[in-house]
Amino acid sequence: MGGQAGPAVRPLPRGELSAALLDALAADPGRGRLPGRALAEEADVYGDDLQLALYLCYELHYRGWQGVSDDWEWDPGLLGLRRLLEQRFTAALRVDVPYGDDARAALEELVTERPDGRGVTHFLRDRGHWWQLQEYAVHRSLYQLKEADPHAWMIPRLTGRAKAALATVEYEEFGAGRAERVHAELFAGLMQDLALDDTYGHYLDAVPAATLATVNLMSLFGLHRARRGALVGHFAVLECTSPPASRRLMEAMQRLGAGPAATGFYAEHVEADAVHEQLVRHEVVGDLLEREPRLAADVCFGIAATGLLEDRFAGHVLGAWEAGGSSLRTRPSV
Repeated sequence: MGGQAGPAVRPLPRGELSAALLDALAADPGRGRLPGRALAEEADVYGDDLQLALYLCYELHYRGWQGVSDDWEWDPGLLGLRRLLEQRFTAALRVDVPYGDDARAALEELVTERPDGRGVTHFLRDRGHWWQLQEYAVHRSLYQLKEADPHAWMIPRLTGRAKAALATVEYEEFGAGRAERVHAELFAGLMQDLALDDTYGHYLDAVPAATLATVNLMSLFGLHRARRGALVGHFAVLECTSPPASRRLMEAMQRLGAGPAATGFYAEHVEADAVHEQLVRHEVVGDLLEREPRLAADVCFGIAATGLLEDRFAGHVLGAWEAGGSSLRTRPSV
């Protein structure tokens, strides 16, 4: 399960910036000509071209790319380009999301369900079709097949109860010592039940910028120690909102007749994440704020930025489905 263990297949470009970056990565560092500053500054921050370029940079810190030298990971020129793209992404998020410094209040809001019941998981549970369930899995595969990896970067940056609680949650995400129970492997089983290809990164070309941005955000926060508060906020959103959403997705799988691996993936998250929510709320966030109260605004920013990008993702998907069309750039090949 989980597809190949090695690097991902390089995607197709989505504009001048990503095309120039892909051309550079095809050569060895020092020989490839990286995109100029103008291309990085002109690309739409939330658009396909810039978000794919960021994803190309970030994946070098995960499994890498087929045919791309591992030496690119810490190439100074590439890091300079990535820094510029990150600065633009971060600046846009700080303008577009309101956030304060009351992290505990922000956490309380996370567990409040929207009264209108409008969302992708509500749609799938109540009236989604099989092909829409497949599309949702395709979108989420970019994160779920590396689930818990970005948050593991928090471990060396925390201390005390926060570190212990985070390690407890991560231990369970990584299967509690059993390779077949690693959550990324469980999601690969879900994809198989939905007649999808579970190869790591297989559907990268199919997903839109709104999906790429949700995954890029984790890497943006995770790769920088200075953003550890924002990463904790991001982690809190995922764990605190997971149980009700996972229950709806489990019910959607059952209604549409998905196999036991697909239904079981979300059943696992209903139970596990209910416990994780309390650990994250009281131990990870609580202890971090006791030790470093100055990070409260960063935690709030992480929560707000995650909410913004998830809302943009949901708006894109629901907009397409309610219009009777696909939410993907291209319909997936299985």
